[in-house]
This record gives sequence, C-alpha cells and structure tokens, in this order.
Amino acid sequence: MRLDYSGQNLRGRSFKGQNLTGANFSGADIKGTEFTDTNLRDANFCFTKAGLQNCWRLTLFITLLLIGILALFTAGVVAVFAGRKLLPASELVGHYLIIFLNPIILTIFFILTIYQGVNKALIAMVSLTVVSSITLISFKYFEPAAVLAGNVLWLFGVGVTGTTIFTTVITLTKDSHWILAGAGSIAWVMSTLIPFILGMPYQVGLRVAISSAIGVLTSIYVSQKAVAGVQELTWIRLFAIAFATTGGTSFRGADLTDAGFTGATLKNTDFRKANLTRTRFYETKKLDLARVGDTILAKRNILNLLVTGNGRGKNYFGANLKGASLIDADLKQANLKNADINEATFQGANLEWANLTLTQAVGTDFSNAHMTGACVEAWNIESTTKLDNVDCRFIYLLENSKPGTDDRERRPSSGEFQPGEFTKLFEEVLNTVDLIFRNGIDWKAFVVAFKQVQVENEDTELALQSIENKGDGVVVVKVAVPDGADKEKIHSDFTHNYQLALQAVEEKYKAQLQAKDNEIIIYRQQSAEMKEIVQLLANKPINVQVDNKLENKNMTNSNDASRKIEIGSVGGDFNASGQALNLGEIDISGEVTNTINQLPESPEPEKPGIKELLSQLQEAIEADANLSEEDKAEALEQVKTLAEAGQNPQEAGKQKTGKKAITMLKGLVSGLPATATLVEACSKLLPLISKLLSLG
Repeated sequence: MRLDYSGQNLRGRSFKGQNLTGANFSGADIKGTEFTDTNLRDANFCFTKAGLQNCWRLTLFITLLLIGILALFTAGVVAVFAGRKLLPASELVGHYLIIFLNPIILTIFFILTIYQGVNKALIAMVSLTVVSSITLISFKYFEPAAVLAGNVLWLFGVGVTGTTIFTTVITLTKDSHWILAGAGSIAWVMSTLIPFILGMPYQVGLRVAISSAIGVLTSIYVSQKAVAGVQELTWIRLFAIAFATTGGTSFRGADLTDAGFTGATLKNTDFRKANLTRTRFYETKKLDLARVGDTILAKRNILNLLVTGNGRGKNYFGANLKGASLIDADLKQANLKNADINEATFQGANLEWANLTLTQAVGTDFSNAHMTGACVEAWNIESTTKLDNVDCRFIYLLENSKPGTDDRERRPSSGEFQPGEFTKLFEEVLNTVDLIFRNGIDWKAFVVAFKQVQVENEDTELALQSIENKGDGVVVVKVAVPDGADKEKIHSDFTHNYQLALQAVEEKYKAQLQAKDNEIIIYRQQSAEMKEIVQLLANKPINVQVDNKLENKNMTNSNDASRKIEIGSVGGDFNASGQALNLGEIDISGEVTNTINQLPESPEPEKPGIKELLSQLQEAIEADANLSEEDKAEALEQVKTLAEAGQNPQEAGKQKTGKKAITMLKGLVSGLPATATLVEACSKLLPLISKLLSLG
C-alpha cells in the first residue's frame, strides 16, 4: 500500500533512510523535511513547497547581518587608521585630491561593471589606481598615494563581502528587490557613520561615504548577475546557495527515479548526490536556487530545458542528459549531437529535424515521439531503446551530405514510412559493438587485436557482422555479440590490443618505409576499399558479412548498436604500394599439406575425392603469380580450414567454418583478373568441394 501524505504539513519531519516508494506528497508542505538517503522511486511531489522554515530563514538572516556588520566595521577601522596615520588633517590638499580621485575611479569601475563585466572593471580599476598613485608620488604626495591605494583595496574587500552577502540574501527571500534596497541602505549608512563615530575629520567621512555608496551599488548589481548564472561569478552563487540551503529540505543521496515535482517550489532544497533518473521537474519554481551538486541540474541550460520543456532550435552538443525526463518536450531542430541521453525519456517529444548524430541512447524511451527529418547517424541504440508508435515519415543517416552531392542518405529513399515501419525497422537490433575508424584502418593490427580479444573473452562468441566504408577513410566494423555480453570489457580489450598491435607494426616497419604521418593516413584511406578489406580479413576465427547493397538491412546495421567504440586517428605504418604486411614467419604451405594428407584418398582413381580436390586447389594458389605472398598465406589458411572440416564433415562447427572458408576464398579471387589460373581453378573446384563437404 502506497503512503499518502498529500496536502499535509510535514515541516521539519525526518524520513531519512526510509522506503517510501510511490508515496504521494502532492501539495504537501515539506519545508525543512529530511529525505536524505530515502527511497522515493515513483514518489509524487507535485505542487509541494520545499525549502526553509521561517525560523531557519530568520537565523540565517541574523547570521548574515552579524557578518556584514563585522566586515563593515573592520573595513571602516582600516580606512580610519589609514587616514589618521598616513594623512593628517592639516594636509588639506591631499584630502581633496583623494576625495576627487577616489569617486572618479570607483564610478568608472561601476560603469564598466555594468557594461563590460566585473573582470574588465577590476582590471581597469587597478590600472587607474596604479597610474594615479604613481602620479601623486611624482608630485611628492606620498601619503595620498598610499591612502588612495588602500581605499581601492578596501573597496575590493568590501565589494566581495557585500556581493556574497547580497547574493545570499537573494537566495533567501521571496521579494529580493525590497530586501536588497533595505540591506544596501543599512550597509551604506553604517559604513558612513563609522569614521564620525571614531572621531575622524569630515573629509575622511565624505570619502568613505562616496566609496561606500558606489561599493554597495556595485555589490547589488554583481550579486544579481551571480544569481542569473554569469559564469565568472559561479563561485559566489554556489557559496550563497550552499549557505541558504542550510536547514532546508534535503533530498541528498535520495533515490528519486521516476519521481515527479511538477509545479513544486524547490528554493533552498538540497539535491546533491540524488538519483534523478527520469525525475520530472516540469514547471517547477526556483529550482535554480536549489543546491544541485554535480547532477544534470548543474548546467543552467539543461535545468531550464527540464523546467520549461522548450529546447527548440537550441544547442545541446555533448550535453549530459542521462536520465532526463523530457516528456512532451519541444526539441524541434535541436542539436543533440554526441549527447548522453541514456535512460532518458522523450515520450511524445517533438524531435523533428533534430540532430541525433552519435547520441548515446541505450535504454532511452522515444515512445510516441515525433522524429520526421531527424538525423540518426551512428546513434547508439539497442534492444532496451523504446521506439513504440514513433511518428516518423522519413529520417537521414548522414549529418552532412556526401562530398559533391546533396545526398544525406534519406530513408526511405523516396516516399514516406508507412505507420509502424520506422519502429519495426529499428527494432530489428542485434547486440553489436561498433568499431568506428577514422583515417582508415591498419588491418593487420585489427586482425591481431581481434584474435586477442577472442582469446581474452573465450566464453563470448564474437563475429564480424558487417563492414561499411563510409568514405573519406571512415570505416565502421560491426562485431556481433550474444545477449548479456560485457560490451564495456570487449570495448576496452579491443582498444588496448589494437593500440599495442599498432605500436608493434610501427616499430617494425617505420624505419623501412620512412613514411610521414600524412603518407600513412593516405594509405589507410586507400586500404579502406571493400575488396581489400575482405582479403585482409580472411582469417579462420572471423565471420565476415559485407553488406553494401541492401538498403534496409544496411540502414539497420549502420545505426543500431548497444555501444560505439570510436578509434580516432591512430598511428601505424604501411607499405606505400599497398602490399599487406606479413605478421608471422610460418610455413603455412607445409601445414596445409600435412592437414590434407590426413584425409583419406578417393576410392575411385578416376573420380577425385576431397583430398585430391584440396591438393589441386593448394597447387593453384601457390602457382598463381597474381597473388601476393600475404594473400597466398590467407588463401592457404582457408584451404587448411576446409581440410580440417573434411576430417569430420558432419560436425556442426566444421560445417560453419567450412562455409566461411568457401566465402573467403571467393572474396580473395574476386579481385583477380578473369584469366588468372586461380580464378578458373576456384570456379571448378569450389563447387565440388562444397558438395563433398555437404556445405550446400
């Protein structure tokens, strides 16, 4: 049974550490209530009033008043001491010089603060003070110069203190304008009276009065800017909010997954370390004055989006929106490129013409969203991504058009999706790990890394699902993994092993090739051609499927993934002619011969069996001058695989590897001249071998 506290007065109560899943606090007064480390999943806090109780608010005000009085008194004493010790009353010229220069410098500071920002104003104030002091010293007015510099430093100290206090006042009050005006007036009167209370000449009092007036006005202005979210004043704002949330409602460390705060007042509330997964903050009030720590509310633009639901045309590039609740949000034409929207909900949201390139969308809910015209290039989705009833007429697979064209790979290429087609298309998701290579791939390093990953993850079946040449040296290799596979570990293992393999290749061949970095990049781009990729990946443990024509399947494969691994411009050296690099000095031909010899001979001399056919195929490979040494080694490896399959052709695993070997051999010879010996031999021998091994 769910607890119901709706409309109740819960001020100052403690629910710390309790399990209040699904509890209803709608319309309740929860000022000063303790929810630290509480389980509040699915709880309803709509239209609640959180924050400080009046007693705590009064306590904080009194504390601020005492701090302000102490700061003003200290500053006044310093100013009076400087005036009495350094500038005797008899030196009227010095007094009037300071009375004249001090307000000019401070007025310039005030004006620059308003129009140019506090940083430029401070630089200008210090510069003018230095110049003025040097000028006074040149006329032998040493004491006035010292006092002038002291006054500016005094103003700076009072300004920082005043700004912090006024910022805190704003975070504590409902109507800050009247409170600020009153606090500013009190501060000015107190600072002005201090010299007279201590018996200083009227010249000192006049100087302090002018400086205090400008300092108070500047502090009030800067404090308002700090609350508004000016980046340079963040530290003041954070300090003020931390002070003002003392004794307020606390959700620190609470689990607020799927909780709702629609219409709630959240001023002076503590959300530090809370789990805000899909927490609803729509139309909340004063959330910008809550203490949010490092949650997704820390960024002002994200906080505003969650509160208003309006992100139309705005830029959220790389934003942290993990677990954000954006139900029915307007994100039309918004830029969400590279954003983390894992576990977020966009139910019913308007994402038309939005840029979703490279977004992380695992576990994201797009149910009933509108996505016509959206770009979904390389977005990361998996089976946990919800696409129920998405309204979409067409999408784009590329953020930018292909060079020299206006083709962004619209899907469908013509016409529109029929109702339900978009959802059906993208729900056909395989668990994959996508390896995205820019500036081409060192395929030999790739093969070494892939084999090592298979060894390190021997309990996980890995297979190359597809290879896509995106152009401009960009290649996407999809690796299929079973359900429940540790994709994070596979990602980490491959990245680590690939870098190690690259280093090994570089150390071995860089001295020989003497290639510059740009030559290496050019070679990698050339090596991304699909024919060469198939040839270089002809290895026994790898299942390759090259999909370059089927529109729908290619679209699905190119976009659906549980995780993207992007490997940037990595180093590596290559033979400039495109010759594959030999990774091992092994006698593959001898191994093939030994494996074939283990097969039984044909009982009919005039009708060759599997042993005789494989021997003929081996001879054709070794004799063909069109094959490089590396390609020959690759082809012989496949012959060896077929020979092993021939030893036990009924075994399911052998059937699978045998079919793969046939496919690899066909891929190897596909780029050879039609007159090549191996092409003719394969056209005759491969069908017979396939039949004898019952490979279909």
